[in-house]
Amino acid sequence: MDLHDYKDVAENYDRYLDVMYEKEDAHHGFKEFYLKLAGQYGQDGVIDVACGTGAVLLYLAKKGIDVEGTDISEEMCRVSLQKARAEGLELKVYPADMTKFSSGRKYSLAVIARSGFMHLTTPQLQREALCNLREQLLPGGILTLNTFDPLPSIQAYQMQNSLDGYAFRLEYVNSEGQREKIYNAITYDPVTQIVHGNWKFETLDDKGNVIGERIRPLHMRQTYRQEMRYLAELCGFEVQALYQDYEFKPADEKMCQHNLIWLLKKKV
Repeated sequence: MDLHDYKDVAENYDRYLDVMYEKEDAHHGFKEFYLKLAGQYGQDGVIDVACGTGAVLLYLAKKGIDVEGTDISEEMCRVSLQKARAEGLELKVYPADMTKFSSGRKYSLAVIARSGFMHLTTPQLQREALCNLREQLLPGGILTLNTFDPLPSIQAYQMQNSLDGYAFRLEYVNSEGQREKIYNAITYDPVTQIVHGNWKFETLDDKGNVIGERIRPLHMRQTYRQEMRYLAELCGFEVQALYQDYEFKPADEKMCQHNLIWLLKKKV
């Protein structure tokens, strides 16, 4: 299992991400970014792949976009549907593996927001996902996904770390109104390019004493830019654009970026 498969993670996902993104502003304007893409490319329907708890999905739906959602985590889909119904939205959201799902329709835009694509931990899975997503798109359809430039200094630190070498990440209030602290322990395997991690959640009482602890695993693969370009070409896409932020700023080819946003066009 992975971090997002757990009920407690899905129920608290929005809560701790809100705190995380207050401190790490790499996702400023990301909802508006996808709305602009939907307006430009989503005229024949949008599929939000790895939709999580529906941050992008619900935002687009409330703006009148024809959008559906899917995620490999049943718990994430459940929370997403709960949120949609609370907003009075009737959306199609279902659990499925991006390497083989098919909804029975084709889309003009497929979105994999944030780190969804990076949870595919082998080149084979990445290739299967891209080939399958290509089949779900109409001719000339657009797929957008995120990666980041692996940073050697961070890789070196992670290679020396262990899965119990925790560092404090943030504190937030969970769905039951309790304070929780999150700690991360992350290691890196340079052969497989996989980041292995554990997230530790500590639940606190009113005096700050730890009254509960749970550990959830996380696995992601780092993909270099040139590797991604070849993979896209191999799977029938051409790179239409590569941005370094959600303001549509082109990626600097000489500088490592924490966040890269790819626009891939299905070759006709």
